[in-house]
Amino acid sequence: MEIGMIGLGAMGQAMARNLVRAGHRVKAWNRSGGSIDGVTMVASPEEAFQGDAVLTMLSDDDVIRSVLLDSAVLSRARPGVVHIVMATISVSFARELVAQHAANGVAYISAPVLGRPDVAAAGELNVLAAGAPQAMEKVRPLFDAISKRVWDMGAEPPTANAAKVACNMMIAMAIEAMAEAVVLTESNGLPRAQFFDLILNTLFGSRSYQVYSANIAGNHYDPGFKASLGLKDLRLASEAAADTGRTLPMLAAVHDRMAETVAAGMGSRDWSAMADLTIGTR
Repeated sequence: MEIGMIGLGAMGQAMARNLVRAGHRVKAWNRSGGSIDGVTMVASPEEAFQGDAVLTMLSDDDVIRSVLLDSAVLSRARPGVVHIVMATISVSFARELVAQHAANGVAYISAPVLGRPDVAAAGELNVLAAGAPQAMEKVRPLFDAISKRVWDMGAEPPTANAAKVACNMMIAMAIEAMAEAVVLTESNGLPRAQFFDLILNTLFGSRSYQVYSANIAGNHYDPGFKASLGLKDLRLASEAAADTGRTLPMLAAVHDRMAETVAAGMGSRDWSAMADLTIGTR
């Protein structure tokens, strides 16, 4: 397939390399330039929309709006192209994107991913995809190149975005839960590494607990997913919750704690640094 890419951050670069490795022809546009072996860099987002599909991996709603909507790129897209937004965006903006793509006759899929840059590099992302079945089938080879599994979230793209912000909300809650558990156990003489050995081999053996318990046990928070981005995703979850008219008290608490983490100057550290604030080891 001829695939356009918009956005070459750590995740986008990993995806591009795996697409090239799978034999696809990749053209990419990046706001800050750069290059990747085997990828043809183009001068504008519009040029990325002239193939079979285009994958967008930009940081947030505002950037996507600026790059694609404000410049009316969709109106100049190649007929038949499928646009896949793989970034974590708000549910409300996903609804707007559905309407904008329909108005311009461009097929649209929301496909946010679960996985950090190392998982993306290994081609083992979990893709949460939602869109029209015909469009989904067309881009299946693209998903096969970058993921270990595609989770079909249905025909309505915003459903996938709701699932993604819910997943990130739960990861943040897990980080805070582990931090608060350490406060209880460590203050009573149990080393955190020993406590984590217990929970990982009994109650909580998932990847999120494995990855972030290691960060907390070693008290090292080198950025894999920055706290500033974690705060952004918790804000998206809070907005989605507000749209339901329901109150989610755990979400409110963990959002406030992540905001405190960023305010304390840890926005560029891994979002599990929130635990450092709770445990009080800084």
